[in-house]
Amino acid sequence: MAGGNGACAAAARLVLSLVGLLVVPLLVAGEDPYRFFTWTVTYGDIYPLGVKQQGILINNQFPGPQIEAVTNDNLIINVFNKLNEPFLLSWSGLQQRRNSFEDGVAGTTCPIPPGANFTYILQAKDQIGTYYYFPSLAFHKAAGGFGGIRVLSRPQIPVPFPPPAADYTALIGDWYRANHTDLRFVLDSGKALGFPDGLLINGRGPNGCTFTVQPGKTYRFRITNVGLATSLNIRFQGHTMKLVEVEGSHTMQTTYSSLDVHLGQSYSVLLTADQPGLDYAIVVSTRFTTRIISTTAVLHYANSAGKAPGPLPGGPTIQIDWSLNQARSIRWNLTASGPRPNPQGSYHYGLVPVTRTIRLANSAATINGKQRYAVNSVSYVNPDTPLKVADYYKIGGVFSVGTIADNPSYGGAYLQTSVMGANYRDYVEIVFENSEDEVQSWHIDGYAFWVVGMDGGKWSAASRQGYNLRDGVSRYTVQVYPRSWTAIYMPLDNVGMWNVRSESWARQYLGQQFYLRVWTPSTSLRDEFPIPKNALLCGRAAGRRTRPL
Repeated sequence: MAGGNGACAAAARLVLSLVGLLVVPLLVAGEDPYRFFTWTVTYGDIYPLGVKQQGILINNQFPGPQIEAVTNDNLIINVFNKLNEPFLLSWSGLQQRRNSFEDGVAGTTCPIPPGANFTYILQAKDQIGTYYYFPSLAFHKAAGGFGGIRVLSRPQIPVPFPPPAADYTALIGDWYRANHTDLRFVLDSGKALGFPDGLLINGRGPNGCTFTVQPGKTYRFRITNVGLATSLNIRFQGHTMKLVEVEGSHTMQTTYSSLDVHLGQSYSVLLTADQPGLDYAIVVSTRFTTRIISTTAVLHYANSAGKAPGPLPGGPTIQIDWSLNQARSIRWNLTASGPRPNPQGSYHYGLVPVTRTIRLANSAATINGKQRYAVNSVSYVNPDTPLKVADYYKIGGVFSVGTIADNPSYGGAYLQTSVMGANYRDYVEIVFENSEDEVQSWHIDGYAFWVVGMDGGKWSAASRQGYNLRDGVSRYTVQVYPRSWTAIYMPLDNVGMWNVRSESWARQYLGQQFYLRVWTPSTSLRDEFPIPKNALLCGRAAGRRTRPL
């Protein structure tokens, strides 16, 4: 397999190891450090489930290289596309403050043509925590091209737990044996993908990945569900997990024996090696599926005398209430230092008046004889020019603001390049409504939001009486249980064109997404950066110039 079994070992880093990175701190006073990366994207043979597949490799690695940074670091990532089709990377959870041009999705950024390169200029502005990157076009995510991102607090900012002995990344996800081109053909033909063939941990199948621990020491595990279709549960044989961070927010340190991780979500847990010196199983299994599949990795004690006895730890399967109660138990640590969302000055999120309520209902539909998915009855189609680029150059005919409503009509679904308009500095309540029988997972680029409520049944104004307006966790991806709703509060403090999407990748690919255009009449650099000088221009913007400086 490309990358070798060392990929799991390479996922371990001391709290601030920068091995393999070129780190050049600028000497200019007040300038944040720069970290430079050069990545080459190629196809290569991989065997994650024992069957040869065409994988997407970054620097010959599957999964791709880990990004390690510190709050406010500038990340300069030069990506060379050696595939035979256009390619884009997106950076899930990095907010691209004032800079949606760098978001790396089809609505904001022109693809990198085959044989060409593009340099992303990103900043982990006022963020800490666990994130990941992934390829956003053409169902490439089903072939790899994803990797972990960890953003550490600045040394002078206290963290609400002692430094761990090591910091491990665990990218968990479902996987199909078919090549991504075949899966894309199935979707383009209007059919469903079917059930995944297996689960991976850091790109490996059962027992293909080993994490080594020293007796008595505590380790941080950053767990991200990078899969395509299913919620997952993770547990460590004979050990418990102490939750400390969710997608950039320090949490109350609650202990769990197993943890649900829905599509696109990231969690950090602390695990103490307090058991006899043996090899223990790390078990990951599917949730809310009729058929349950699982995989394992190895938690290896350095003084191991062999395999731990007894059965593997069982996990929840289809229990929704169990998962809902666990989700409600995840609370924001109000006393922790470090970057945190802070809308409109120093107000607490629960005290800011909501200026607008947006209700979003997901649905499955058949349009022109093919399977599609929709939000508020609109199934998104990509235009020939990225929306943000067309907006910047004022190119007409690419999209219209207001092509998706604030409330569901529950009518028949239709195809449209859907863009919702919103005003800069508004403070919105968004309610995700799920009337279907499967769990949904929603992500909003450019933002973190507070999860203020979730419950079964239909949402109504009376549902607000049960909102958590004190210590709801701030995150960037949230689940919505079957026949249930989830409500969030979000300050619109980041001007740009932002993707709102399902993290079920077939649903996203077949239209369950739209763009939120957060707009201000101001042209000040204080509010939004201009188009990058090195921006690729495509579609109706081809041949134009970016900017001189």
